[in-house]
Amino acid sequence: MPDCRKIAARLGLTGAALLAVLLAGLLAQTPLPALAQNETQTNEVEAQAQSETPAPEQPAQAVERLVVVSWGRSYGRGQEEAIYKPFTEATGQPILRQDYRGGMQQIRAQVESGEVYWDVVDIEPATADRGCEEGLFEPLPLLLPPAPDGASAAEDFLPGTLHPCAVGSIVWSLVVAVDSDQAGENQPDRMADLFNLNDFPGRRGLRKTPKGNLEWALIADGVAPEAVYMELATEEGVDRAFAKLDTIKDQIVWWEDGEEPGQLLAREAVLMTSVYNSRIFRDVAIEQEPYTVIWDNQIWDVDLWAVPKGARNKEQALEFIRFATSTEPLAEITKWLPYGPARRSSNALVGPTVIAADVDIAPFLPTHPDNFSTALRSSASFWGENGAALVERFNAWLQEPSG
Repeated sequence: MPDCRKIAARLGLTGAALLAVLLAGLLAQTPLPALAQNETQTNEVEAQAQSETPAPEQPAQAVERLVVVSWGRSYGRGQEEAIYKPFTEATGQPILRQDYRGGMQQIRAQVESGEVYWDVVDIEPATADRGCEEGLFEPLPLLLPPAPDGASAAEDFLPGTLHPCAVGSIVWSLVVAVDSDQAGENQPDRMADLFNLNDFPGRRGLRKTPKGNLEWALIADGVAPEAVYMELATEEGVDRAFAKLDTIKDQIVWWEDGEEPGQLLAREAVLMTSVYNSRIFRDVAIEQEPYTVIWDNQIWDVDLWAVPKGARNKEQALEFIRFATSTEPLAEITKWLPYGPARRSSNALVGPTVIAADVDIAPFLPTHPDNFSTALRSSASFWGENGAALVERFNAWLQEPSG
C-alpha cells in the first residue's frame, strides 16, 4: 500500500481531497450488484408498468447502415417518408431499406447460419408468436416512450399490440363495402346485413378462406365478439358458423387477391363484399366511387417490428423501434397510408389530409373511435392452433352442394 500522506504532499492535496480521489477510483472498479443488473433487463411491459417516465437512454452510435426489412410497394414508401427519413435526420443513422414477402424462412435461415444481416423486420402476429417460441427474435427489454400526456406505453398501445419479441406499429382491418347505388333506398349499415338476403338481396363477395368468414358468421348468428373464439374452439361452434355461411352460400362470389373486391364492385358483380380497408380507401375517399364502408365488427390485425436473434446492430435496431413506435411517427404515417396507429395517443395527431389528395384520413382509419367500438381482434394464436383443421373443413364445405 503506498504512503497516502507522501502522495498528498507531492500532489499538493488536502487529506479530504485525497480521500475523494481514492473513493472515486474504488467506485469505478466496483461492478453493479447483480440485482441492479437484472433490473436493467426487465421485460418491456413490466418495466413500463413500474415506471411511467423511464430515464432516457443514450443513443446508440451510428453504424454504416441499419438494415430495415418490410413489405415494399406503397407500404414501404410510406414507411420511408414517415419513419426512415425522419429517423435518419434525428439520429444521423443511415437506413438500408429492403423488401421481403413475409414469413420466417429467410429469418430462420439467417439465425441458424449465424449470418444475420437484417436488423429490423416488419412482421405479422403469427410470425411473432412462432418466431419468438423458436428463438428467432430478440426479446425486447426496451422502455418505449410514454404518450405525450404521460401515460405509459403499456397503457397507450392497443391491447395485444405489445409482444415479448415485437412492438405493434400499424393496424389494418377487414371490413364490408357496399355498392350504395345498387342498394338504393335500403342501405345495409351493419356487418350482419352481409348475411341478410331477405332485406338486402344480391350477391356477396367473400375471401376464399375460413379466416374472417367464420368469425363474422358467428357474430351475425348472435355470438358476442368477445366470445367468438371460445365458440369457434368447439365442434358445435364450428358447425354453427358453417350453418350460417350455408344461408348465403349460393350467393357468394369468392375472391383471393386483395384487388378483386374493388373490381367486383366496379362490375356490379356483387352488392357487397368483404375487403381490406386499405384497398377500398382509394375507391371511396379519392376516386369517390358510390361505395359505403361498414366498420361494424371490422376484424383488425396489426403489423409489428422485431429484431432477428443475433442482429449485428441490435442497439441501433432497438433505438429505431423506439422512434418508429412513438406517438408522432405513428400519426405521421397516416399521411401516406390508411392504416391506424397502434397507439391511442396518435389519433389526436392524425393530420387533416393525406399526401395523395385533399382528404380527411381520420374517418377511414380502423382505429378511429367511431369505427373501433365493435371491432374484433383477429386471434393469431387461435388460427395457429386450429387453422389447418378449419381450412380442411372449409375446402370440403366448398365442394358440398348449396342448400
